[in-house]
Formats: sequence, structure tokens, C-alpha cells
Amino acid sequence: MYKDSAQKQVALLLADGFEEGEAVIVLDILERLDIRVTTLACQQSLTLRSYHGIQMQANAQLSAQGDRFFDAVVMPGGPEGSMALAASRDVVEFVRRHDDAGKLICPLCSAAARVLGGNNLLKGRRYVCSGDLYKDVKDGIYVNQSFVEDGNLLSGKGLGLAFDFAFQLAYRLTGNAEVTDFQADHIDYHHWRANQAL
Repeated sequence: MYKDSAQKQVALLLADGFEEGEAVIVLDILERLDIRVTTLACQQSLTLRSYHGIQMQANAQLSAQGDRFFDAVVMPGGPEGSMALAASRDVVEFVRRHDDAGKLICPLCSAAARVLGGNNLLKGRRYVCSGDLYKDVKDGIYVNQSFVEDGNLLSGKGLGLAFDFAFQLAYRLTGNAEVTDFQADHIDYHHWRANQAL
């Protein structure tokens, strides 16, 4: 396990209908690398219903975070979940505040188009999202890749590429290629390595 005196902190934003596979894969990989993930309910209840009806309990509510900063903000997809995040003023302000501070902004699947694109938060940066949602986005440049990095924006295409997205995020946060590659080997994931060309 990677150890650092300043443990990195990641906010995982969730609302009813979130894509549970994406959320759990990202959480699992980050925690394996000693990156602390806090699941934040972006609704009144801490109990969340996933895209496929699985109930999960969030660690805390987004509304209770005040001025706290995280090193990265992750938003999984899921049609209903990403639309709920996009419609939340609290979510939009939380993402905007972190983006302005240079923290990593990390949408997966539909979240890039709906949460960021739907609220003019892409700011002309390159991104990827699922399906053809990019057709409705006016303030970003769509790139058809597994994941796309543009400054502090790391976007991932969808569930099938959630491991690549999670490992890339872990590598960005730790800067430790050896340990990140070791964890990929440890779970027999051979499709991603630090410093690989896209």
C-alpha cells in the first residue's frame, strides 16, 4: 500500500440513480492506493439508490462540507444520477470552487456532458463522455478516447473503462508509477500502466 504523510482526499459525488459499477470501481482502486474517498450524498438522504436499485449509504452529505477542499472531485454517470447532479446548485458550486482552486475534476460516463457541459464548466477543455451526449455540449472539445486529460480535468468514457480511469486518477494523485502499476498487476488488470501513450 502507498503511504504518504499527506493522504490525498477524494470526494465521490452521488445522487439517486448513480452508476454503481463506476462508483465502486473508482472507490476500490483509490482506497487500495491509500487515497481516502469520501462518498457524498447530493440529496437530503444519506441512503442512495443506484442505477440498478442497490441501496448504498454515503459517508456524509455534500451540504455539510462547508468550505472543505478535496484533492479531486469524482462524478460517476448513470442517466438519472448525472441529471440529478447537473440540476443541483450545490454540486455545481462545489465543482466550480474546486475547479477554480486547481483541484482535479473527474467526471465519468455521462457526467462530463451533463454535469460539466450542462453547466458551462468545461471551459473549452478537451473531454470524453458516453454515447452521443457530446452533441449537446457547447463549451468543450470532445475527444473519442478511453480517458482524456486536459489540465486539471480528467474525464472517462464509461463503465467498461472505469479501471483505466481509476488507475489514471490514482497515478495523478500519488505520482507513484511503481506502486500504481503494482496495484494494477495485483488485481490482474493488464490494460493500463502509468506513463502509457493513449
